[in-house]
Amino acid sequence: MQQQSRAWKKSGAKIAFVPTMGFLHAGHISLIERARKAAGRNGKVVVSIYVNPTQFAPNEDLKKYPRDLRRDKQLCQQAGVDALFVPANNQIYPPDFSTFVVEEKISKPMEGTSRPTHFRGVCTVVAKLFNIVLPDVAVFGAKDCQQAAVVQRMVRDLNFPLKIIIGATAREPDGLAMSSRNKYLTPDQRAQATVLHEALHEAAATVRNKPVAAKQLRAQILTHIRTRPQARVDYIEFFDPKTFEPVSTVKRGTQMALAVFFGKTRLIDNATL
Repeated sequence: MQQQSRAWKKSGAKIAFVPTMGFLHAGHISLIERARKAAGRNGKVVVSIYVNPTQFAPNEDLKKYPRDLRRDKQLCQQAGVDALFVPANNQIYPPDFSTFVVEEKISKPMEGTSRPTHFRGVCTVVAKLFNIVLPDVAVFGAKDCQQAAVVQRMVRDLNFPLKIIIGATAREPDGLAMSSRNKYLTPDQRAQATVLHEALHEAAATVRNKPVAAKQLRAQILTHIRTRPQARVDYIEFFDPKTFEPVSTVKRGTQMALAVFFGKTRLIDNATL
């Protein structure tokens, strides 16, 4: 992969990269389309598929994570992807692997609190993929807003010579953010999962005309989510979209993020209110 990227760069081609864990859906395809636009007519689009073990905690769904490489290949071919990079675990992590990349500020709240080792794994594998694929541009989805911000900070702090583009969250017709993990939901859970999108809309409507105390709004949103019997809230947070610092008063322009369990399936979503 590295040799191929060097050859493309030598010929003057711009490389746009979309890192994924596979089981691709329309949201991924929209990121690939964004990458194609960034690469330009003569550029190259690379997609990686790698279910990264270091970003999963021992009690999480690494072994169960949905995989369908044959279908992923077909979707990438249809989308005009130039190269599909599918490394094996022993290529990414040799047996005596001992070097990790850690972002120590933006990664602390929310996902960092619920999944303490998650972003160490994300930063490490993304840094490795950047060094292998050598992209000029990399595209990430806005659904994982904290991940996108952590990667942007890592790129800035470690002087990676590339630009990060954040693609809009792709949603189902009923508003549920597209995710490979939606496959885990039972029909009843799937119907109830739209409450995440409803919660974002309710919060936005509440602060549209006047600021509201974060504590009050959190309680209001929690009450709404609990109308769905299968929903179990992990967190509801309101924060500054640039610093990711929590705010005590929520107003227009504040970022909201939430994580909710349905059975063992954990879904996330976010929006600027």
